[in-house]
Amino acid sequence: MATRRIGIIMNGVTGRMGMNQHLIRSIIAIREQGGVKLSDGDVLMPDPILVGRNAQKIEALARAYGITRWSTDLESCLRSQEDEIYFDAQTTKQRYESVSAAIRAGKHIYCEKPTATDTREALALAVQARQAGIKHGVVQDKLFLPGLLKLKRVIDSGFFGRILSVRGEFGYWVFEGDWQPGQRPSWNYRQEDGGGIIVDMLCHWRYVLANLFGEVQALSCLGATHIPERVDEQGQPYASTADDAAYATFELAGGIIAHFNSSWCVRVYRDELLSIQVDGTHGSAVAGLRECKVQSRVNTPKAVWNPDIPNPIDFYANWQDVPDNAIFENAFKVQWEMFLKHVACDTPFPWDLLAGARGVQVAELGLRSWQERRWIDVPDLTAELS
Repeated sequence: MATRRIGIIMNGVTGRMGMNQHLIRSIIAIREQGGVKLSDGDVLMPDPILVGRNAQKIEALARAYGITRWSTDLESCLRSQEDEIYFDAQTTKQRYESVSAAIRAGKHIYCEKPTATDTREALALAVQARQAGIKHGVVQDKLFLPGLLKLKRVIDSGFFGRILSVRGEFGYWVFEGDWQPGQRPSWNYRQEDGGGIIVDMLCHWRYVLANLFGEVQALSCLGATHIPERVDEQGQPYASTADDAAYATFELAGGIIAHFNSSWCVRVYRDELLSIQVDGTHGSAVAGLRECKVQSRVNTPKAVWNPDIPNPIDFYANWQDVPDNAIFENAFKVQWEMFLKHVACDTPFPWDLLAGARGVQVAELGLRSWQERRWIDVPDLTAELS
């Protein structure tokens, strides 16, 4: 057994997602487990260099997790032949230039989403990567959540019969920042800084829908800025110029209708922060981040509308848990391991920069639908790669 080093330039890891999910719970966790085991018996060991603009923050982060390499000079990192992968977890507005530079430097690309602020730039990244002949992937973490993995198992079993509809509820109350600090950074609520829940979440719903149910063919989206003023990290009030809630309906290939409510202004009355209900002719399922329950047609109670008497039916009964039947790891870590093996061993990895562009496209069309107050068709971007 041999250990094979793989160098990764990690840019933007002092932020919430980059630090917690990608660095600590993915790359550090992979290093602590002894690397990624390959089919030939070798072990792939990630060797990150942390890149950021604030030397004090990046050095402290590297020291805290036993990482010897860090830098504030992205250009010199990209020139080095020591590292073959570039990972980007910066804010969306900073992403295009850095990823483009990494592609020109011949680095393989792994990227958070949205991959750009608009479809034109996102598609340009996909074209650049294809022309450069490098490998590229985009984070699609929700596909690897335990609840959605269980839901995929239910779909593949044929349990639903013909799937009719999908309904998603996502969100929680994000504090305004005055009497209690907000859980999300203030830039999320400024359109000029790339914020907004439509940009943040519709790319997620696009890949969840496409991978589980069918490609999005048309959409209608209504956004809202429910909280017009918030308080930033320095305690200063500011105007919320971006949407903090989105109500989107999608028409999928095969006639399935999907609707997702996404909000940072909702108080949670459900089992998990994300809940997806799927209804089919032969059964239904409700999936969250970790759990999934099903009800078949033979277990479906016969409800009758009668508001004059107390409801006689326990609608929570007759639902069954889908068992774990597996050990589920952190969704980000799972996809990191897949991408590392893709680079090192050429194993399949279908979630590329084109998939990232499709997510940006759906978000952009969602904003346009809201502005124009109408349904909008979603063109296939594949032909744009030529």
